[in-house]
Amino acid sequence: MKLSPREADGYFSKPDADKTGLLIYGADAMRVALKRQQVLAALLGANAEEEMRLTRLPGADLRGDPALLLDAVKAVGFFPGPRAVFVEDTTDTAAPAILAALEDWVPGDAQIIVTAGQLKPSSKIRKAFETHPSAYAVGIYDDPPSRAEVERILSEAGLQNIPRDSMSAISELATGISPGDFTQTIEKLSLYKRGDSSELTIEDIEACAPRSTEAALDDVLNVVAEGRAGEIGPLIRRLQSQGTNAVSFCIGATRHFRTLYACASDPGGAAQGIGKLRPPVYGKRRDRILRQAQGWGAPKLQTALTVLTDTDLSLRSAGQTAPAMALVERAMIRLAMLARTR
Repeated sequence: MKLSPREADGYFSKPDADKTGLLIYGADAMRVALKRQQVLAALLGANAEEEMRLTRLPGADLRGDPALLLDAVKAVGFFPGPRAVFVEDTTDTAAPAILAALEDWVPGDAQIIVTAGQLKPSSKIRKAFETHPSAYAVGIYDDPPSRAEVERILSEAGLQNIPRDSMSAISELATGISPGDFTQTIEKLSLYKRGDSSELTIEDIEACAPRSTEAALDDVLNVVAEGRAGEIGPLIRRLQSQGTNAVSFCIGATRHFRTLYACASDPGGAAQGIGKLRPPVYGKRRDRILRQAQGWGAPKLQTALTVLTDTDLSLRSAGQTAPAMALVERAMIRLAMLARTR
């Protein structure tokens, strides 16, 4: 049977121990692995490997020895409790072994948990699980985690007392980084707040969130928007050493100043405009953007966007011979000087 994404979320949390098996497939190996970990933990409990109730088999091994899976499924365990055989990184070369195990499975056998990469609808393994009356198939896609999934991860990490703005910031973070990075960030937050019963704040989240090239770019753009021209050169060279190119830098700068312009040009003022930003911004970042928008004002921000558009056109020009990052640095210094004018 095929599970929809909504049905799958519930099943991963409470799998049926009496079912034959489960296929989890998808292009993102990390997303697939996280779901597999969740379902195995819910199905078998915490001590499954120590009690030898979980058998792991590489999918590639089944091609040379098709009976390997069926033997593991039929093996009798020494410890009571549900059992499972986990087959990882499976392709259709393992289809004969998996189809035979599904056909010969009877109640009391170990459940068959299979993970695979992206499978076409014509895949023999996918068809076998989707058409089996007592097995499930779930496709994992690159969709942002749902609110329920975010809340589950927070609950498993033991994080409580989360106000609305912090929950919104966490949800925004979940859409901006990979599932593995998000899970690690929540684990880090859990350790950071261990023994602290106070509310989870935006500052706590910022302290534990991963620093990326985008975050480093934000540091440069804040320096520019606040008119600190003397700090621009070293920061740009650091970004360049991290692999940021001039065009990407210019695109990021344009996005930042468009955000400021959207706030400053709102009829109700920058304080009202910042509340209309999507995705919303919170905490110290919100305060900083608001100060910058109010300090610049809409007319100067229009000039800044013109400078950035001209710079972008120069960077993309076929006749451009000057070093690209030097052009960007000159534009940033010009904007920083503009920020200081009244």
